[in-house]
Amino acid sequence: MRYDVRHRTIYRYSQPVSISHHVLHLVPRRHARQVLQTSSLSIGPHPTVRRDAQDYFGNPVTFLTIQEQHERLAIESRSQVEVVAPGHWAPSRTVPWDRIFRQLEQRGTRDDMDALQFAFDSPYTQASADLAGYALESFLPGRPVLEAAFDLTHRIHRDFRYDSTATGVATPVDEVFRLRHGVCQDFAHLELACLRALALPARYVSGYLLTRAPPGREKLIGSDASHAWVSVWCSEAGWVDLDPTNDILAGDEHVTLAWGRDYGDISPINGVTFGGGEHVIEVAVDVIPVEPSRTEEQADS
Repeated sequence: MRYDVRHRTIYRYSQPVSISHHVLHLVPRRHARQVLQTSSLSIGPHPTVRRDAQDYFGNPVTFLTIQEQHERLAIESRSQVEVVAPGHWAPSRTVPWDRIFRQLEQRGTRDDMDALQFAFDSPYTQASADLAGYALESFLPGRPVLEAAFDLTHRIHRDFRYDSTATGVATPVDEVFRLRHGVCQDFAHLELACLRALALPARYVSGYLLTRAPPGREKLIGSDASHAWVSVWCSEAGWVDLDPTNDILAGDEHVTLAWGRDYGDISPINGVTFGGGEHVIEVAVDVIPVEPSRTEEQADS
């Protein structure tokens, strides 16, 4: 699947901002199942300083400083990506979950150490006895890791209700567990906390999910949204992406922006402003499938 992706964010301030610094995770990352074909960032006012780099986790990141006084900031990311569907694994044939941490420790390769760093608590995914107990209902002794992870994903989808008004960015995961309500970010953090409570490596993935209009209606421009899911380490099967909000394996309709320990590592836009007073934010996201050209179809045939 090939997509044109547009992510536009507008900040409107009640008072002028004299200077601001921002960190952006808005360029989709390249990985084994995703090819970034083109990307661009448009920022207004034009930044005085801009630096493009990679963060600690290998995600594209952009650092900005805007020194022009402004009451409005517009940031638009445009990209074209190609996403390949994941391979097929037999969940029942993956390694038992309770062997994974020891296996990573004993082998100690670079890839093992990279995976192992995602097995521990992070600021948004503090484990607890309650979360460990909830996870253990799926992770019975010796159960294959992917089979258990699918079961946990299904239970979160069944037991928790999507509610965009119930939580905020800073809502602790134990409160989400108590409320049984939340959004995709909350469900991703919840599943991560459950997995890490059992010392299983798992990472937070931010990105976009293709949405479809109801039958007989056109899709509204800007109706797509940022999304979040998890990726769990399954030894020989590698990293497998699971979407607890929708109870599915993340496939070729999931576009990856970045991954890290939790939302705090890879929030799309972060920063500090001097001045500005109160502000409001407008966000519009479009994920548009691109049909292959006739030349490409002929080449494939």
